[in-house]
Amino acid sequence: MTHKKVPVKKKAPVGTPSPAAVPPPFPQVHCYSWRPSGGRINFGDQLAEVIVDSVLMSRGRLRSEEVRRPARLLSVGSVLHFARSGDTVWGTGVNGKIVEEHHRFEALDVRAVRGPLTADFLRGRGIAVPDVYGDPALLIPRLLPGRFVPTGEEGPIFVPNLNDLPHVASLALPIPVVSPLRGWNHVISRIVASRFVLASSLHGLIIAEAYGVPARYVRLTERETLFKYQDYHAGTGRTDLTFATSIEQGLEMGGMPGISVSFDPLLDAFPHDLWSDPAP
Repeated sequence: MTHKKVPVKKKAPVGTPSPAAVPPPFPQVHCYSWRPSGGRINFGDQLAEVIVDSVLMSRGRLRSEEVRRPARLLSVGSVLHFARSGDTVWGTGVNGKIVEEHHRFEALDVRAVRGPLTADFLRGRGIAVPDVYGDPALLIPRLLPGRFVPTGEEGPIFVPNLNDLPHVASLALPIPVVSPLRGWNHVISRIVASRFVLASSLHGLIIAEAYGVPARYVRLTERETLFKYQDYHAGTGRTDLTFATSIEQGLEMGGMPGISVSFDPLLDAFPHDLWSDPAP
C-alpha cells in the first residue's frame, strides 16, 4: 500500500498546555509537553522533558536554570498548533487533525522539525525552516547510553495509539498489548525486549526503530490521520509508507525498511543558546 500526502483536516485543538506551578521570579525556558484534558499523559509526550533534560545534562545544565531571557521550546510531539509567535521549535510536527487556522503563530524560531511535510506547512506560512529533520526521540539511545539494551528475548508486542485504546480493549489480540499510558521507561523497556514491534503509537514505532528493533505501523482505526506517520517516515529518509490494517497482517508483513540517515544534524540543532547565562 502506497499513500500520498494527506491534507491537514479540520478539527479544533485538544488537550491542555502543561500545567504550570507558580512561576519563578526569574526568566526560564519552558519546555512544552502535551497533556490530554483530564487524562493521563502518554509515554510519547512524557519524552519531551526527558529528552530536553538529557541533552542539557550532557553540558552540565538543567531546565530549571535562570536564563538571560524567558523562552518557550516545543520539541517532541504533534504539538505545533500550540506554538505561539516567538517560540522555538526543535523536532515538533504538525497534527494532521488540526485545522490550519488554529495555528495562530506568525513567527517561529525553527531549528528542526519532525519531517518535510511539517517543513512544507511552515514554509507555506512564510516561516524559515532548515532542512534538519527527525523526531528527538530518535536520539534516546545516544542520550541514555546503556540504559536500555535491545535483547529480542520476548515475542512481538503491540503498542497502540492513545486514541486507539478504547477500540483495542474490545479486541482479542494474539500478542501482548503495551499501554502507552505506562511510564516512558516501562514502555521503552518492553520495546527493546521485543523481537518485533507492531504499533499505532507513533512513538512506539520511533523508539523501536531508534534501537534497531523491527517495527510495523498497524492502522486499526481512522482516529489518527496518516500525516504524522508520513511526516516521520519521510523525515527519516524513506518514502512510500506502507502499513497493516490488522495485527495478523502486520506479523506477516514484518518490519519496515530500516533507517539509514544520521541524526547528528538534529542533535547539533538543539537550541542550547536558550540557556544562556543571565547578565551579572
